[in-house]
Amino acid sequence: MKKNIFSFISELFLNMFSGSKKYRFWLLSLGALILIGFHFYCRQLATGMGVTGMTDQVSWGFYISNFTFVVGLAAGAVMLVIPAYIYDKKSMHEIVIFGELLAIASVVMCLLLVMVDLGRPDRFFHMFPIIGLFNWPSSILTWDTIVLTGYFLLNIYIVFYLLYMRYLGKTPEKKYYIWAVYISVLWAVALHTVTAFLYNGLGARPFWNSAIIAPRFVASACVAGPAVIFLSLKLLGKYTRLEFFFFENATRVLRNIITIALSINVFFLLSEVFTEFYTQGMHTASVHYLFFGLNGHFALTPFIWLSIILNTTALIMLYIPKLHGSDRAFTIACGLTITGIWLEKGMGFIVPGFIPTPLGEIVEYFPTLTEFLITLGILAFGLLVFTLSIKAVLPLVQTPRNIKIL
Repeated sequence: MKKNIFSFISELFLNMFSGSKKYRFWLLSLGALILIGFHFYCRQLATGMGVTGMTDQVSWGFYISNFTFVVGLAAGAVMLVIPAYIYDKKSMHEIVIFGELLAIASVVMCLLLVMVDLGRPDRFFHMFPIIGLFNWPSSILTWDTIVLTGYFLLNIYIVFYLLYMRYLGKTPEKKYYIWAVYISVLWAVALHTVTAFLYNGLGARPFWNSAIIAPRFVASACVAGPAVIFLSLKLLGKYTRLEFFFFENATRVLRNIITIALSINVFFLLSEVFTEFYTQGMHTASVHYLFFGLNGHFALTPFIWLSIILNTTALIMLYIPKLHGSDRAFTIACGLTITGIWLEKGMGFIVPGFIPTPLGEIVEYFPTLTEFLITLGILAFGLLVFTLSIKAVLPLVQTPRNIKIL
């Protein structure tokens, strides 16, 4: 059969939906979670946002908390390009493609999380310049939408071109893709920086008025993204017969990235905590509520302390010399960091910005079952996109070593 772009797309779709019984069961499980989430989203549409735990005082909750974390996954996944190209780590050339796929799935989840947080999907078009009614170009949210969309298109182009060349048995020509790869690195930093500016720019919320938030976001992204990539490849190695000949060398690079980025992230957090508690600044009340509770309200205290314990434990494990050669220890450390950063950047960052209110009210927030299941459905959808895309490209990745993806 003659190879062309149509046969390439057809083969990708055939690869997606062919597999073992375990693979089909995994797809069905994700599909069930998506349907459950969609059912509860329909209920939210029918009855309004009153089914959530959000109020006039706490207007951003579980949806935006997860949006903040997932943006980090999208940005952090492409950070693998830096060691692959800037430092010319040959072992990372094969693994970068998985980072691009994770970035694509993460952007899809980001857009869905914003959509369900809007309450009414017919308002979604307002997030886009020209056709929407946002205050363009001064609206940071509009900038964030543009950055997300551009990042999505960049990664789609890179993945499509590289895999199509692999399908044809040709080595990709750098002039057609290297520019997009370098732009994606800068775009990834801009993506999470603009997200941080969404919160920085709200003057009435002093908890977020810190210049260190953007660097913290980028540092945490460089932890969560590579950690998810590592765990994904571990699962692929366990449940498939394919041999990832590049994985062992790439693991060392991933370990170094995660160790350094996690160290920086923990340092930034400690610096911010010291500044607020020592100087007793404007948003000490929010920080005090988060870490120690305020006037008998302690809803978020367990989340932030659990996050600190998980991140600190993972950091200690990464620095212990005897555990450097332990694949199991590194796997556990990755799991701990992902959970810890999810807690820190989610409930531990978004909600305290609203408590107490500018009027001094303390209105606590906790996600309802509806919010949890809708979010779970969106995460399952993103995982489905990531799963199908990996399944589609695996036969193309496992080709002779003398042909490189990147």
